[in-house]
Amino acid sequence: MTAEFAVALPAVILVLGLLLAGSAAGLTQLRLEEAARGGARALARGEDAAAVGGIVRHLAGDSARVAVASDAGWLSVTVSGTVHGAVAPLVPWTLTARAWARSETTDAPALFVPGPEPLPWHRSA
Repeated sequence: MTAEFAVALPAVILVLGLLLAGSAAGLTQLRLEEAARGGARALARGEDAAAVGGIVRHLAGDSARVAVASDAGWLSVTVSGTVHGAVAPLVPWTLTARAWARSETTDAPALFVPGPEPLPWHRSA
């Protein structure tokens, strides 16, 4: 029984380590996605890139890297970071999340949709 335990214990520890690394990667990815969405919303409202970087670092952590881009009225925020935790030095994963938002501050032409014409017998007061 001792020999079987000695053979099985490293395999169990390896599986446990992989499960912990996978869960740490999943949590890091969720934080990066939330930070990218928050940064894209702030950028769409007209915040500058420095303020967006502060928002992203607040949500994703101080080690997060931020890239901001603009393309024909669409703004994108790309956030990348590494997995943290006990197994992070063994598996140096870099995860990335990107969010897009339409700019709310551009001078888009306002669309006027006329209402229904009043009926001839309708009198306004």
